[in-house]
Amino acid sequence: MGAPPGYRPSAWVHLLHQLPRADFQLRPVPSGFAPQEQEYQQDQSSLAITQRPPPTPLLHRLRPGPRLTPALAPRPPEALRGDPRPQSPPEALLLVAALAGLGLGLSLIFIAVYLIRFCCCRPPEPPGSKTPSPGGGCVTWSCIVALLAGCIGIGIGFYGNSETSDGVSQLSSALLHANHTLSAIDHLVLEMVERLGEAVRTELTTLEEVLEPRTELVAAARGARRQAEAVAQQLQGLAFWQGVPLSPLQVAEDVSFVEEYRWLAYVLLLLLELLVCLFTLLGLAKQSKWLVIVMTVMSLLVLVLSWGSMGLEAATAVGLSDFCSNPDPYVLNLTQEETGLSSDILSYYFLCNQAVSNPFQQRLTLSQRALANIHSQLLGLEREAVPQFPSAQKPLLSLEETLNVTEGNFHQLVALLHCRGLHKDYGAALRGLCEDALEGLLFLLLFSLLSAGALATALCSLPRAWALFPPSDDYDDTDDDDPFNPQQESKRFVQWQSSI
Repeated sequence: MGAPPGYRPSAWVHLLHQLPRADFQLRPVPSGFAPQEQEYQQDQSSLAITQRPPPTPLLHRLRPGPRLTPALAPRPPEALRGDPRPQSPPEALLLVAALAGLGLGLSLIFIAVYLIRFCCCRPPEPPGSKTPSPGGGCVTWSCIVALLAGCIGIGIGFYGNSETSDGVSQLSSALLHANHTLSAIDHLVLEMVERLGEAVRTELTTLEEVLEPRTELVAAARGARRQAEAVAQQLQGLAFWQGVPLSPLQVAEDVSFVEEYRWLAYVLLLLLELLVCLFTLLGLAKQSKWLVIVMTVMSLLVLVLSWGSMGLEAATAVGLSDFCSNPDPYVLNLTQEETGLSSDILSYYFLCNQAVSNPFQQRLTLSQRALANIHSQLLGLEREAVPQFPSAQKPLLSLEETLNVTEGNFHQLVALLHCRGLHKDYGAALRGLCEDALEGLLFLLLFSLLSAGALATALCSLPRAWALFPPSDDYDDTDDDDPFNPQQESKRFVQWQSSI
């Protein structure tokens, strides 16, 4: 299959696509993109490397379909629908969430065991001891380094979020441009059919009435009428997207709507973690126990969110790599199922190579010949009829003007119907989804990994760090000889009063 211009599967796509797949019984399964198959759902869920997102209007409309055969031969609708058993996206989501929760559970168990050991197995301090426990500085610095690593991960997360948003925006722009092309085709066809119909009803009818005394001229006018009606009939078959339930404009709006909330959710998550890191560092610098305790609780919350986002990102990244390694079969079947268009039309626009001929070539050729015949017939009538019937000049001029406009629109329609434009939009959509968006997802995955590791380290270090903070009554131990001691100030004030 011909790859879209400018699109080649990247190294990340090949690497993620080559990861081994296995189902719940540890049996190897193919790595092709087939989300409608139960084994694929189990495989990706068990590895936390694919995602079935929650239902949205876009995904209700874009249901996955089976693969096309290599010959891309048309098949009956029942053969395109695949497995009639309904799949359950919530079940697949729960499986992915359960595996992400497993990693979270192991982290929490490790943190709990570490803190229990710290609290219960710590040797008792001698009464009145002011000496800090050994290793206290190492604990504090390890917490600081972990939080700084978390801040670096936040910067990576902002970059990944921006890259993902750029890729999805490129996908939406390509869909909008494709919708503009399809709408322009429908508009040109409708305009030409209306112009020819109006010319048949008015100018040609008037011309036949004027030329009625000359039978051979009436026959020529009626021949032009038949040619115009034939052109209109051929043109109506060129508006192939008219009446199709799938609208690229609506798909682009749904994609933009989902992406807007995804982008906002990640920005809030990144800002929340940034605030937690900064206020934790402030609490360590100020040796404020209450601030460190509050930030410890917040760190636990962000740790849960980081593990959840990590499972979602890993699932989406590898599922997307399965799609991007060979997107043509899935897109062809999906579009054919949703639109009901023939495989010849879809193959021409999605593949756009020499092996696939233009399915509209015959209609275009017949229409062009018919328009040329009409033009020659009108020129013959103008030479023979106008000298004898001066009143025929006005409808003939009107017909020639209509024919010139129709021919101009026809050449524009031929350019729009060529596969280059829509195939270019298809390639731009794939580049946005499979390059920028996938790269952004990998950066977000790195952010979640750094975030989870940094917060887990901080949760283990913070309780030991605040145990080293001096108690509040230690600040009352002041030198009695200090002239700025509040007690010395009180004594001087009493002496001043007694001397008055």
